[in-house]
Amino acid sequence: MSDAAGPARVLVTGGSGFLGTEICRRLIARGTQTHSFSRRPSTALARLGVHQHVGDLVDPAAVSRAVAGCDAVIHTAALAGVSGPARPYWMTNVYGTRNVLRQCRSHAVRTLVYTSTASVIFHRGGLRYTDESVPYSERYLAAYPRTKARAEQLVLAANRPALATCALRPHLLWGPGDPHFLPALRRAVRGRHLFMPGDGTNLVDTTHLRTAAHAHLLALDLLHQRQPIGGRPYFITQDDLRPLRVITTLFLAAVGIPTEWCAVPVRLAHAAAAARETAGHLASSTNRHALSRFLVAELTQHRWFDISAARRSLGFTPPISFSEGIAELATGDPTGRNSPPAPSSR
Repeated sequence: MSDAAGPARVLVTGGSGFLGTEICRRLIARGTQTHSFSRRPSTALARLGVHQHVGDLVDPAAVSRAVAGCDAVIHTAALAGVSGPARPYWMTNVYGTRNVLRQCRSHAVRTLVYTSTASVIFHRGGLRYTDESVPYSERYLAAYPRTKARAEQLVLAANRPALATCALRPHLLWGPGDPHFLPALRRAVRGRHLFMPGDGTNLVDTTHLRTAAHAHLLALDLLHQRQPIGGRPYFITQDDLRPLRVITTLFLAAVGIPTEWCAVPVRLAHAAAAARETAGHLASSTNRHALSRFLVAELTQHRWFDISAARRSLGFTPPISFSEGIAELATGDPTGRNSPPAPSSR
């Protein structure tokens, strides 16, 4: 039996992804009939007993089949990256999200939680103790934050009595099995040196995988209960800002790679990124993980956020500390079985 306070049948788009799999695991653990929609099947979800639907977000028929009969949708699916042409990002992140919203309305889904990103309010000067009152950026350096911002706007504007919606904005998601940030750090290591732009003293907030999943379930249940949290975004972080050079060094040490930060001058990094973007454009490159001005800005500026709104409206508190997360990262245990137990999602 599913928790009476939450929806009985939930679809997780991007369920085979890093965050999606953790959300599915938690939903299954509490007895919720859980469905996933992804571009390819997942053995991890099959082991959990998740009902899997395979398809593309821009295919209305495929999304309709997945949404049909569900009470709620957690929309984590997105095309992520720091570079590359704009069209694929617009197709997946904007048109795909619009398609999900249409199918939710068509099938009388009551609740939709959208996984956004703190980068939707990207500003070149950095972000210090920033809350949700800060407007969307007027100029973005990459298609990913621009399209995620547009998709978030669509989701929040769709909030109605018949379909309650909200958006969560995690920043720098990490944890065991991380397919993005930690592998990128590994690639930047040469010998015992981690080559990064700037001196790494910029303060950064992060979000552990279990923290992000916990927040999604909180929002899901509150929206389902028709609590007044809809139509709004919420920053979700560990609320534990640290210098980037400390964070990266700890991440790598946890997986057995001791390193020292080796600073690349910021101006040189920006120039190299601009040149790489120009070359990629001329060559029609589809590489979404190449050096870019957006990546350099993300790595060299302060990025920390005020999570008071999530604490107040969602009852959110990070269920795992940064230090506990580092210990969990070292064990390689994505379930948290070897870590201190997390509080209930309620």
